[in-house]
Amino acid sequence: MLLLKNGTILDPYTDTDKKSDILIGDDGLIHRIAPEIPPIAGAQVLDVTGCTISPGLVDVHVHFRDPGQTEKEDIFTGTAAAIAGGYTTVVCMANTKPVCDNLQTLEYVQDKAAQVPIHVLQACAITKELKGRELTDFETLHAAGAPGFTDDGINLTSGRLCYQAMLKAKQLGVPLSFHEEDPAYVLSPGVNYGSEAAKKFGVFGAMRASEEEMIARDIELALLTGARVAFQHVSSGRSVALIREGKARGADIHAEATPHHLTMTEEDVLEFGVNARMNPPLRTEADRQALIAGLVDGTIDMIATDHAPHTEEQKNRPFAQAMSGITGLETAFSVLNSVLVRTGRLTPMQLMRAMSQNPAQFYGLTGKEIREGNPAELMIADWDAEVTYTEYKSKSSNTPFTGQLLAGKVVGVVCGTYCSVDA
Repeated sequence: MLLLKNGTILDPYTDTDKKSDILIGDDGLIHRIAPEIPPIAGAQVLDVTGCTISPGLVDVHVHFRDPGQTEKEDIFTGTAAAIAGGYTTVVCMANTKPVCDNLQTLEYVQDKAAQVPIHVLQACAITKELKGRELTDFETLHAAGAPGFTDDGINLTSGRLCYQAMLKAKQLGVPLSFHEEDPAYVLSPGVNYGSEAAKKFGVFGAMRASEEEMIARDIELALLTGARVAFQHVSSGRSVALIREGKARGADIHAEATPHHLTMTEEDVLEFGVNARMNPPLRTEADRQALIAGLVDGTIDMIATDHAPHTEEQKNRPFAQAMSGITGLETAFSVLNSVLVRTGRLTPMQLMRAMSQNPAQFYGLTGKEIREGNPAELMIADWDAEVTYTEYKSKSSNTPFTGQLLAGKVVGVVCGTYCSVDA
């Protein structure tokens, strides 16, 4: 048994914000919640005074690079990074090598995931080999445990195929996630078109239209089919406006924003270079402010890290040849607390809703609230503690946040009978 003493429950599912003790049984379930629970013989006691106890964070967009690119990350190191960041559930993308478009690859990931203490789910590809030509076997893969489908990393350019995918997903009741970036408007990836950074590094960049046109198309298809759709790593203010309008029209659409798009702009690429190179790119301050406004009013439902580890060699290249993407699982909470919560843009409850409740509900994951009888899936955090990240559980460290003084520290997670908190 585990007794958490003197913490404050911060649960967006129930809008609870109050001091409580929590008793977790040997079965990994929450047995009791009360203002004060006396010590129990045989129970480990953890005093978490000054900390909140929230539902474990849920990230619907991570890359663990396993199988095929385990020099960057694997399921075990990715899981360690997730735990360090406060996550108890993550959803891995399908652009592995081989692509997760078949039962063999899905089962490989599931077998490894069964060996880690948190929930690692594996999404499958929408199209075979991510080629955008032929749909995968949605029925078989979903029956085998795929929570949803995505061709993340590649735009689904064919409108007809996208429509067919939505029809199939609606029939099965599974969600789709789209990387909306029409290659016709990406003259060179990783940096905003026309920015000073693009000029500095001698590249053209990626236009906002690459994202906006695809989102506009797929809102119409979502309205037509009734499919449940998420737009990944939204970067443009115009995209936010389109999604807001689409929701008002009744589309079952949802949106992710990343910690880096919410806290950085194209100006940061001038300072951090390849460690701020990503797809879609960081855009203007006006775009960032629109993303935050969309998060505040619920247009953007979810914060997802798009955790994208790369080796030092793959990043330490001239800008145009460097790999896109940054790591994010370990730093996300601290970065968002520092830039959004401590500045008054978001409340702690709003942040937990976007990082825990809404992502879980998008995938239909249940039993995540802090309630007696539910599995213990908890994040313990000190929102005032200062932290500077210099070492990582991930194999990779391609992030611009290294060395920055941030506020807010994940003390640990509890997931069933597993507890990462130091006694």
